[in-house]
Amino acid sequence: MMAFLQDAIDYVLPFLLVICVIVTIHELGHFVTARAFGVAIDRFSIGFGRPLASWRDRGGVEWAIGWLPLGGYVRFAGDENVASVPDKADLATMRADIVAREGVGAEKKYLHFKPLWQRALIVVAGPAANFLLAVVLFAIGFAVFGQPVSTTRVEVVPAGAAANAGFQNGDVLLRADGEAMRSFEDVQFYVQFRAGAPIDFTVQRGGRPLHITVRPAAVQVPSPFGGAETIGRLGLTAPVGKLQRYGPVEAVGMGAAKTLAVTRTTIFYLGRIVSGQVGANQLHSVVGIADASGAMTKQAVTLAHDARVSWVAAVAFVLIQLAGLLSVSVGLLNLMPIPVLDGGHLLFYAYEWVARRPLQAKVQAAGYRVGLALLVGLMLFATWNDLQRLRVFHFFGSLFS
Repeated sequence: MMAFLQDAIDYVLPFLLVICVIVTIHELGHFVTARAFGVAIDRFSIGFGRPLASWRDRGGVEWAIGWLPLGGYVRFAGDENVASVPDKADLATMRADIVAREGVGAEKKYLHFKPLWQRALIVVAGPAANFLLAVVLFAIGFAVFGQPVSTTRVEVVPAGAAANAGFQNGDVLLRADGEAMRSFEDVQFYVQFRAGAPIDFTVQRGGRPLHITVRPAAVQVPSPFGGAETIGRLGLTAPVGKLQRYGPVEAVGMGAAKTLAVTRTTIFYLGRIVSGQVGANQLHSVVGIADASGAMTKQAVTLAHDARVSWVAAVAFVLIQLAGLLSVSVGLLNLMPIPVLDGGHLLFYAYEWVARRPLQAKVQAAGYRVGLALLVGLMLFATWNDLQRLRVFHFFGSLFS
C-alpha cells in the first residue's frame, strides 16, 4: 500500500499538476481574449466532471473546479453547434431566438456574431497562451535556477561522426544550419533530434570560419518515457560549464529563444516522422508523459541529494522544464488543421473568409467526426507505443503464464 501511494506521488501528481496548468493556461488564453472583445461566456472550468466548487463573478461567468484535474475548458454562451461554427441557417435561427429572448442587438455579444477577425484571434489565443507560458517557464528556469554555460570549443571523439566529417580538436562551433550555438548544451539539443540528417556547421578554426557537413550517428539511449530511444550523436565533447543565473530581461529573451528553438525542432521532428525518416514509435501518450514526469521527479530528488541542494528546488526545476516543453507541444498540436482542434476552427474561418459564408453545418459535422476519429486513433497508437515500451503486456502475460 505504501509503495502504491509513493508511486502515485512520484508519477500521478507531477503529471496532473503539469497537464492541469498547461491546459488551464490554454483555455485562459481563449477566455481573456473573448472577454476583451465582449463575448458572453457561460462557464470557465478548471478540471472536468461534476464541480467540487463553483461561483459566479460580476460578469455572470460561472467559475468551477471539476473533480477530474486534467485541464479545463471555457464555454461560450450559445456555443451549441458540434463544430462551434454554425452555418448560415443556424445563424439565422440563433439570431431570431436571441432577439426574441433578449431584445434587438443582444446577439452582438455572442461569439458567432462577432467579426471574423475577432473570432480568429480568440481561437489563436489558446495556442498563443501556451507559447507564452513556455517563454515564462523557461525564463524562470534561467533566472532562478540558471543553466550550465559551457564553451563550444570541442574535443573530437576518435572514429565518431564528427571525426569522420573532418572536425578537429579545438574547433569552435558557431552555428548549426545557420542557427547560433551559444553553448555546448545548445549543440546537444539541436543534434539529438537529427540522427542521420545532414547538419551544416559553421566552425571557427585558426581564426577563420569554415563549413563542415555531418550526419549525426543514431545511438540508442535510455528514454525518460521508458525503454530506449534513438538520438543523434556527433562524437564531440566539451568541458561542463559553471552554473549561471540571468537577470529578468535577459532570462525572458533566452526563454523566448528556447521556445522558438523547441518549436522549430518539434516541427522538424514531426516532419521526419510523417516522412518515415524516424519511427512513429517515438510518439508518446499521457501514459508515457506520466511515466516520464515520475522518472524525472525521482531523478531530481536523487540529484538534489548528490548535489546537496533542496529536493523541492530540484523537482521544481524539472517540472518547470517539462511543463515548458509540453506547453509548446500542446500549442503546436492545437494548431493542426483538424476540426476538433483550434486549427480546425481556423480552417473553417479561412473558408468563411474566402467564400463570404460559413461552411455548411453537415460538412462541418462530418469534418468533426473525421477529425475526432483521427485524434482518437493517434492517441490510441501513442498509448500502445507507451504500453509496449513499458512492457505492460509482458507483465500481464507473465501473470497468466
